[in-house]
Amino acid sequence: MGETFRKSMALLHTWAGVILGSVLFAIFWMGSLSVFDREFDRWMQPGIRLGAAMKSASLDEVVKPALKNVAAGSPQLLVRLPTERMAHIQLSYRDAKGQFASRAMNPMTGRLIEEQGSLSGTGFFFPFHFRLYLNWMSIGYWLVGLASMAMLVLLVSGVIIHRKIFSDFFLFRPKKQLQRAALDLHNLTGVLGLPFHFLITLSGLIIFLQVYFPFSHVGAFGFGVEARSAFQTEVAGRFARPRNGNPGGLASLDTMVAEAERVWPGGKVSLVRIWHPGDAAGYVEVRRSYANDVTMNLDQLYFDAQTGDVLHRFEASPIVGIQRFISGMHFIQFDHWGLRWLYFFAGLSGCVMIVTGFLFWLESRRASHARKGLPGVRTVEALTVCSVTGILVATLAYLVANRLLPVGVTLAGQDRAELEVWVFYLVWLSTLVHATWRRADPISKPARRAWLEQCSAIAALALLAVALNAITTGDHLFRTLRRGDWQVAGVDLTLLVSAAIFAWAARRISRSSRETGSAGRSYRERRAAGAMQEASRV
Repeated sequence: MGETFRKSMALLHTWAGVILGSVLFAIFWMGSLSVFDREFDRWMQPGIRLGAAMKSASLDEVVKPALKNVAAGSPQLLVRLPTERMAHIQLSYRDAKGQFASRAMNPMTGRLIEEQGSLSGTGFFFPFHFRLYLNWMSIGYWLVGLASMAMLVLLVSGVIIHRKIFSDFFLFRPKKQLQRAALDLHNLTGVLGLPFHFLITLSGLIIFLQVYFPFSHVGAFGFGVEARSAFQTEVAGRFARPRNGNPGGLASLDTMVAEAERVWPGGKVSLVRIWHPGDAAGYVEVRRSYANDVTMNLDQLYFDAQTGDVLHRFEASPIVGIQRFISGMHFIQFDHWGLRWLYFFAGLSGCVMIVTGFLFWLESRRASHARKGLPGVRTVEALTVCSVTGILVATLAYLVANRLLPVGVTLAGQDRAELEVWVFYLVWLSTLVHATWRRADPISKPARRAWLEQCSAIAALALLAVALNAITTGDHLFRTLRRGDWQVAGVDLTLLVSAAIFAWAARRISRSSRETGSAGRSYRERRAAGAMQEASRV
């Protein structure tokens, strides 16, 4: 019974990984990049590379004019205040077309920063991580949810089927055959990162509870729009009041922020939102920062826009607080550089675990599939190359396009930000075409040429991105290091390290291909010589 159960788990582990491994790799890869999404913003948007403010910005001086000059007619103006990782003020509002728009502002001068024309990290890497950048009918959320459930199954079944998983953890034989080396590395990254992989996957499902269980509130609040609104008010503290149509002013925002920070001892304000600006029924929403807390708290204060009086205060219940703590643990929005790098490398270990699982599957079935004439290995290998090195090539092409496309460019009705995304997807698709084209003999030669050429492309694109950053902005690595701009320098350094790693990988693959080719020729020559000797005897 125990052996049958283990075999069932092995079958489940294998096919869940093969079917959804590509999606999981994309999720882990983009999740790793999202750990430094603000840093990518700063790298990809040179206009926001501001120095640290010498003093706190006065909202009365810089935000109030924006209500007339930037967000005139908008029903709300959302203001995100500068943080350690974001030196500018971010203004969000509805434009004349009713669409949400965003502008960056220098907090010291109140001057608007030129449109940068890029989604960057927070606009592309981050949403790709949790919804694959697919908006239609929330299909992206559901695909990620399905992949997350599969990941939990993979982790649990992986522990069950590996009888010596913890002893194998200490075995890593990189000079063995690819199948053995891949399995060793798969076990190593799987065991080492098991707590992180399990918690980060489970927490991702918990965060989007309302997406996967949209009627979870029905038992307590009932059906209908009003019931859902009451649920949101209870859980998230939503406060609202309608416009009354009479003109109204705006009291001091600085005073409101000071009052909020007095109410929250040790807490700072991260967001100010002005509702119904210019209306007598206008009000101001102030939210507490979670830069110093793991919990993504929901602490809110609402002020009357004209008088500055407190209208409503909200603090989440303990149960909601648990969910917000789990959210904070997953999104790591708190300021802690050591943990941020740990999350980054733990995410990459998940990527390594997935790709080594693919490689083990391929190598263990290559010969048998070839004998039976099955196309499974050839298909999975092409998808693996595209899913692993392909998405890396596409990501770097996205960065290169960001430095090459001029600000304000449009093409076929697509603006610069959309063109960058198109570059990502078109390059990613081309890597699949390339991997399919480069598939070699399934018996003796894995698709080494595809791996080799795409690893070489990664190294070249990484170097090109660093060079283009220096050429187009003047912020070469020595300059950013000298002025202490570790965000931009960190991206450049990571790109250089990546270039070195993949150049080394390409060299190893090339050498392995030559050795395999020589061994194959020697084998064929020995066979031919043996056949000639047999013929001569006859």
